[in-house]
Amino acid sequence: MSKKSKTDTKEKMDNEEQNVNAENIEETVAEPAEEAEPNDNVTDTGIEEKLAASEARVEQLIDQNLRQMAEFDNYRKRTVKEKAELIKTASADILTKLLPVIDDLERAITNNGKSDDITAIKDGTKLIYSKLMHILDGEGLKKIPAKGEEFNTDIHEAIATIPATDDVARNTIIDCTRDGYMLNGKLLRTSQVVVAN
Repeated sequence: MSKKSKTDTKEKMDNEEQNVNAENIEETVAEPAEEAEPNDNVTDTGIEEKLAASEARVEQLIDQNLRQMAEFDNYRKRTVKEKAELIKTASADILTKLLPVIDDLERAITNNGKSDDITAIKDGTKLIYSKLMHILDGEGLKKIPAKGEEFNTDIHEAIATIPATDDVARNTIIDCTRDGYMLNGKLLRTSQVVVAN
């Protein structure tokens, strides 16, 4: 065989191999494309079902949320109404307890004009005061101690100061001009006091 025919034969074989390889590649590429089309249809159907289910779930959650908001709003309105009624009637209990004191005061006023016994009037007034303070004490009202105590700016209000002496230490309350009160541990009114300085 001549050199030229060997080269031609080799070229022919190379061309045939390339053609065969190209056909194999085309078949390989074409096969998945054909298989992919039916899968896309199945996938589209699955996605549509999932989307429909998700939309239904979203609608359900929105409805549930709206119902809970309505329930909370009704609860809030009911609570506000109950609180307003409680505030209106909160003093009814203490006022009911104070009615006997009012009755005693009215009797004392009526009898003061008829009696000449000053001692009896004083004793009656003290009894009424004692009864009133007992009721208020039961409700949590406490008088703030002042005279002889150390001055405390949280519960005392200094209206005057006097120089401290040997008998009285600095920052001690000498006199109380107006009593202060606490209600269940909360300050209602400060005591007005005179302090040694």
